[in-house]
Amino acid sequence: MRADRLVAALLFLQHRGRVTAAELAEELEVSLATARRDLEALAAAGIPVYPQPGRGGGWSLVGGARTDLSGLSATETQALFLLLGPAASDSGEAKTALRKLVRALPQTFRADAAAAADAVMSDRTAWSGLERPRPGIVDLLQNAVVARRKVRLTYANAMRQQSVRLVDPWGLVDKGDTWYLVAGTERGQRTFRVDRTIEAESSEEPAERPDDFALDRAWREVVGEVEQKRSRTWASVLIEDRYVPILRDHFGRHCHVDSELDDGRSRVRIAAPTPLDIARNLGGWGAMVEVLEPVSVQAELARIGAELARRYSR
Repeated sequence: MRADRLVAALLFLQHRGRVTAAELAEELEVSLATARRDLEALAAAGIPVYPQPGRGGGWSLVGGARTDLSGLSATETQALFLLLGPAASDSGEAKTALRKLVRALPQTFRADAAAAADAVMSDRTAWSGLERPRPGIVDLLQNAVVARRKVRLTYANAMRQQSVRLVDPWGLVDKGDTWYLVAGTERGQRTFRVDRTIEAESSEEPAERPDDFALDRAWREVVGEVEQKRSRTWASVLIEDRYVPILRDHFGRHCHVDSELDDGRSRVRIAAPTPLDIARNLGGWGAMVEVLEPVSVQAELARIGAELARRYSR
């Protein structure tokens, strides 16, 4: 969902008091189904928007038409900005709209609204193709980020070793259905996978956060470090042009076309952490992919092929 469109939907509701999904669709120049989804998203997030069935019905904002946001409670305001903040992650215009919306709030709500808007960001490029459910613990962590309260985490690392840590929650990132917590620790900034958190408990102890901290900038640094580890081995391959999009789906941002040849094939560079990782991805392609270099990837493919031949030859 687009944050700027949801903001526009909310402001349209405030101006009109009651609207139908068809009227909203015409105003925002979107489909009727999209308009309905936007209204339902606002209602599901806790915004006081409700449908009125029957003739003359539509969607209304509790309290009727307003030109500001003074009718929202503190809880409703936080819900609104937690919803809109991630959707504005990749849009400068949406971020501008959010800032204007914050200024439309009563003075006492503005700090919490701004904190809610900055609490979560969305990164649509996944590191794996697996679909994961949203961890229930995300809500607790969101509230801790907004309230600036320390959180005690019982956490299992990649080796399944458990530890208990008291951290300062700085922000959450939804990266392709995998959630991450960016937090301050005794050893500095750390990133935790939320689905590896066994237990979390919010404390009453105030969290510390650097004045110049920006979640989007911190996350870019995290992604840069991870991507560097994920691309330690590069290989050059030849593949038919029509299969390049499929190869790109496998390797994502670690797939680059170097050149297109006259025989209908492309020379493509791909990367993964190790030669074995590349070979595992290419093994199923058989002779459709020719690895030009490095020798280490060629050797892994030869080994895999020999193992399969021994196993299945008659």
